[in-house]
Order: sequence, then C-alpha cells, then structure tokens
Amino acid sequence: MGPLYEKIVMWDVLHCSGHARVALAVHFCITGSLKVPKRLQASVIPPKPYANGVATDKKIVTDRVTLITGASAGIGAELARVFASNGHRLAIVARREGRLKALAAEIAASGKSAPIVIPCDLEAADACDKIANALAAEGVEVEYVVNNAGFGLMGRAAKLDRAGQLGIIAVNIRALTDLSLRFADSVIRHRGGILNVASIAGFLPGPGMAVYYASKAYVLSFTEALRGELAPHGVRVTALCPGPVPTEFQARAGFEPGFDSAVLNVPAAEVAKAAYRGLMANKRAVLPGLGIKIVPLMLRLFPCGFILAAVARFQMRKR
Repeated sequence: MGPLYEKIVMWDVLHCSGHARVALAVHFCITGSLKVPKRLQASVIPPKPYANGVATDKKIVTDRVTLITGASAGIGAELARVFASNGHRLAIVARREGRLKALAAEIAASGKSAPIVIPCDLEAADACDKIANALAAEGVEVEYVVNNAGFGLMGRAAKLDRAGQLGIIAVNIRALTDLSLRFADSVIRHRGGILNVASIAGFLPGPGMAVYYASKAYVLSFTEALRGELAPHGVRVTALCPGPVPTEFQARAGFEPGFDSAVLNVPAAEVAKAAYRGLMANKRAVLPGLGIKIVPLMLRLFPCGFILAAVARFQMRKR
C-alpha cells in the first residue's frame, strides 16, 4: 500500500457517502483515475455549515449551569456560594434583582464564573417560562436544579389571607414541580441532579401553618418519588429538610424565632454545605443538625393525635 492508496482512503473519508465509496472503488479499478465521474458527484457529501467546528446557522449550547431559586438571601444565597465554590456556573433566581446582582458580583469577584441573573417572582403563572427563556437566550443547559424558593405564613388557615396561602402553593409546589419536570431531560442528559428544599415540617401536620407544612410534605413525597424514577438514569435527587434556620423566612411568615430556633439552630451556611455534600453523595434526604435528625424517629413513638395537639400549642405560642 503506497501513497496512492493513502490518497484514495483520505479522499474517501472526507468526501464520499457510503454508496459513492463503492462506486468510486470500482471506477478506480477500471480506469486507474481518481477523477470523480459526473454520475457520482451527486453522492458526494456537501460541506457542513460549520466554521472551525462551530455551527454558523444557530447557537450552540456551550455551558451547563446550576439553577438555584430563592437565591437572594438565607439558605439560597449560601447554596449559591457553595455551588460556585465547587466550580459550578450558576443561574440564580429571586424577586429582588438588586440582591441577585450583588451576589453575582461577589461570586465573580472571587474568580468564579459570573452567574446568570434572572429576576423573577415564582408566584407568577409564567415565571417558569421566563426562566426557561432566559436560559435559552444565554445558550446554556441545566445540569442541576436547586428548588430552594419557598415561604410560609403563620396563623389559622381559615383566618389568613386566602391569596397569600395560594401563593405558598404557587411557589412551594407549582414552581418546584414545574422546574423539576421542565429540566428533567437536561438533567438526565448531563447526569446531574435535583435538590429540593423541603423541611422538617414535611414530616408532621402543622396547625398554625397548615398550608406551609402541607406544602413541605408534598415536596418530600414528590422528591422521593422522583428519585426513584430518575435513579436508573444516573441522576441524583435529594430532599433537604432543615429545621429552624435564622433567615428572613420567620419575618415574612409573621413570627419571631423562639426556643425551637435556639435549640435546633443550624446556620444557613452549614445547612448549605451539608446539602451540597448530601446531593453529591446521592443521599435520599439531608437533615442538618443532630437535633433535627432525631425528630423523625421521635414522631414514630407518639400517636398522631398527641403530635397534632403538641404542634398546635407550640405554633400558636409564636403569635
């Protein structure tokens, strides 16, 4: 096999389709010529619309991001810092654009990739569409989804503002479910993960914060089911179940941190670190702090009626 054969092979690889290769080989054996016969020219593969390996007619996805909601304060902001410190590029979502931009600037100043800032109120019906459009405009795909956004309201459900309680459902349930499912294919493609922030409240009923507790029970149940469905695809799915954490949550809910916060308190930064470790280790649930880990076990030791009455007394004392 000499130089002539090498030329044939190179021409074959670069220019011909499968049928043309066979016809060209026969033509060469008969004529000894490498000139392409006119009858074969229609079989030659046309040049691809690429310049230096990059498509020229459409935008190519060049980056993967971790999408974090509720990133303007508290656990969400700390999760953003932890993910960024571990090399993830972020897309951060919250209502308060100023705080998001400040967090993005802080992360960029530390030498990490500048986060994509998406100011968005997840109570809005089109919020998740807005997030998806913003990510598409940036040419990125989601590798990890971190559904951290959520809020609660303290008081008797029948007395509290109905619109406010429906807002809890919109953020804590609808948006979380939408984003988990909307980006599931992308997460599977990149073998990433989903971290849903539930709560220790998801393990028990909550008179005095009925809708909030119920929403977190949904998050816990949904996350465990989704974990079972996505596990065969190599996707990590974890529920974060913190107890009382000193953040802006309490003020929005309408109560002051009490004895429970003093005893079970775990700083938001520590909660975020535990959550990241748990997700990367593919844990089913992360319960930060020794006191919180004991709660599910203790709930098995007492009748539901006793727990319901105890929670009701405890919650109502906060008001």
